[in-house]
Amino acid sequence: MKRSFKYISYFLLLIVGLNMTLISCSQDLEVTPKDDDEFLSETFFSDPASYKQVLAKLYSGLYVGGNDGDGKADISGIGGDFSSYLRLLFVMQEVTTDEAIIAWADGALPTMNTQVWSSNNEFLYGIYSRAFYEISIANEFLRQTTEEKLVARGVDAALKTEIVTYRAEARFLRAFFYTQLMDLFGNVPITTENDAVGFYYPEQKTRAEVFAYIESELKDIDANLAASRSNEYGRIDKTAAKFLLAQIYLNSEVYTGTQKYTESAALSNDIITSSGYSFAEVPYRFLFAADNNRNGAQTETIFPVVSDGNAIRAIGGGMSFIIHASIGGSMDAAAQGMDGGWAGLRARREFVQTFPDATATRDVRGTFYTDGQTLDIANVGTFTNGYAVTKFTNVNSNGSVAQRNDVPDTDFPMFRLSDVYLMYAEATLRGATGGNATTALGYVNKIRARAKATPIVAANLNLNFILEERGRELFWECHRRTDLIRFGKFTGGDKIWQWKGGVQNGTATSSFRNLMPIPATAIQANPTLKQNTGY
Repeated sequence: MKRSFKYISYFLLLIVGLNMTLISCSQDLEVTPKDDDEFLSETFFSDPASYKQVLAKLYSGLYVGGNDGDGKADISGIGGDFSSYLRLLFVMQEVTTDEAIIAWADGALPTMNTQVWSSNNEFLYGIYSRAFYEISIANEFLRQTTEEKLVARGVDAALKTEIVTYRAEARFLRAFFYTQLMDLFGNVPITTENDAVGFYYPEQKTRAEVFAYIESELKDIDANLAASRSNEYGRIDKTAAKFLLAQIYLNSEVYTGTQKYTESAALSNDIITSSGYSFAEVPYRFLFAADNNRNGAQTETIFPVVSDGNAIRAIGGGMSFIIHASIGGSMDAAAQGMDGGWAGLRARREFVQTFPDATATRDVRGTFYTDGQTLDIANVGTFTNGYAVTKFTNVNSNGSVAQRNDVPDTDFPMFRLSDVYLMYAEATLRGATGGNATTALGYVNKIRARAKATPIVAANLNLNFILEERGRELFWECHRRTDLIRFGKFTGGDKIWQWKGGVQNGTATSSFRNLMPIPATAIQANPTLKQNTGY
C-alpha cells in the first residue's frame, strides 16, 4: 500500500463489528455511546491499537460517506455517497460559484447552481450533519483519552506520549469542522468533551464566539502537535494549525467584523520561511496526479485528504466524485485514468474568461477540455454546455496507470503552500503591518512562473488581480465561495456569472445568501436554534 499513514487499513478494522451510535441527531442533541456499545467504549479501548484506529476514523471521515462499510446512509436523510464530506464541501464551495456547475437534477441539487436554495435542501443538511457527526466522534475520543482513563487502563508511557499528539490532532480536526460550519452557517452550537453526557440542546453561539473558540483551540494545541513535516503523510502537524489560523484571520472581518490581516500575514510569513514546506518545483499538473503524494508535489501539500484506489472503497465519495463527475461528452475516461464519466461538473464561462484566452493555452492551469463543448451554458443539464475540466486525474505523473480505475489514488490538497503565498499577498494589499509588497509580488510571480503565465509588475498587483489569481491557482480546491464572500462578490450584482440567480446570463442575488440556512431538519430536532436572516 502506498500510504505511510494507512488509516484506511485501520478503517477496515473499524467497519467489522463497530457500531457507531453517534447518530444522525448529533448536531442537535449531544449524543454519546452507551457503556455497552463496542465503539468508543472501555472494552474497545482495551486494545492499545484502538487509539490510532479512532484517529484514523476521524481522518477517513473527510473522504468516505457511510462509516459502516456498505455505503449506506449513517446520517438520516442523506445517502452514503452523498454524505461524503469532501463531496459535499465541493458542492458548497464550488457549485455555488462561477467556478463550477453540475448537470444533475438530484433532489435540491440544482438550486446550488443558482443560489436559490432553501432550508429544506438535503445537501445543506448533509454537510451540517456530517460536520457535527465528526465533532461528536472527536469529543468522545477526547473523553476516552483523559489522563485518568489512560492510567486506569494501564496504558504504557510510550503510548500515552503518542496519545498526547493524537488528542491534539483530534482537536485540530474538530476546529476544522467548526471552521466550515462557521463559514457556511454562521451561528452554530459548540459542544466539547467537557459537556455532559446524554441528550440535551447545545446552545447556539454567535459567529464571533465560534471564531474565538476556534482561534483559542488552534493556539492551544500548538505545543502538542507534531513538529512541521515530522508526522506521517496524511496527518496534520503544527503548520496545518497555523494555516487554518491564518485562513480564519484573513476572513476575520467577515466572521467577526474585526480585521486581522496583520495576524494572517505574520502567520503566512512564518509558514513560508520556517515550516520546512517548500514550493513544488514540478509541473503544475503533478500536484493533481495520482502520485501526488510522492512525485514532488507533496513538498507543498500541508494537509492532504488521502485517497487510495485499493484501500478506500468510496465509489461515489471524495476524489472519485470530483474526477468521475468531470468526465463526459467526447472525453476519453481512460485518459483521465477512470473507468467512465458521470457527465456532471464543468466550468462556467466567466471563470474560463479569467484565463488569457478562451482555451487557456498560455497558462497551464487552464485545464479545460473544449472538444465538443460550448463556452456558453444554455442548458445546465447538458454536459457539453460549458467547458469540461481535466485538472484532477487518476494518472501518475509519468503517464503510468494508477492502482485502479474506479476509485482514484489522487489526494485532495486541502491546504497547500501556494495558497499561503496568496494569503500573504492579499493580507499585505489589505494593509497588514509588516507585510512587504515586493515580497508579495515575488510570491505571486513564483506561482505564475510554474504556470508558464506572464509575470506581473507591481502596478498589476491589486485585490481584483488577487481574486482572479486565487481562482486560477486554486480552482476546484474548495476555496471559491469563501473567497468571493471576502471580496464582496458572491452575492449581489458586482460579479455576475451564468445561471447566478437562476437566469442564463446571471443576475444579482440577495446578500443574505452569503450564509446558508440552518437546515430545517436540524431546527426540528433542536427548536432552540434560530434561523439565519432571510430564510
